[in-house]
Amino acid sequence: MLTCKELVAHSSDYLDGQLTLRQRLAVRAHLAMCGNCRRFIRQMKLTQAVIRQMPEGELPELDTLAERLAQSRRNQG
Repeated sequence: MLTCKELVAHSSDYLDGQLTLRQRLAVRAHLAMCGNCRRFIRQMKLTQAVIRQMPEGELPELDTLAERLAQSRRNQG
């Protein structure tokens, strides 16, 4: 059976449907036994759904916000 660390490593491929049958079965077996990883996969699915809803193209205001947050972190450290 997969470890939690291995499941995380395969999570994107699992959600994108890019695993072999054997790998998918290993992931599903792990998920059947591990509540923490089930929550992780649900969160990953939600994250993917949110990202798909975001508009395409550049959003200068987001770039500005990201730069301000990065600068703030540098000033705190």
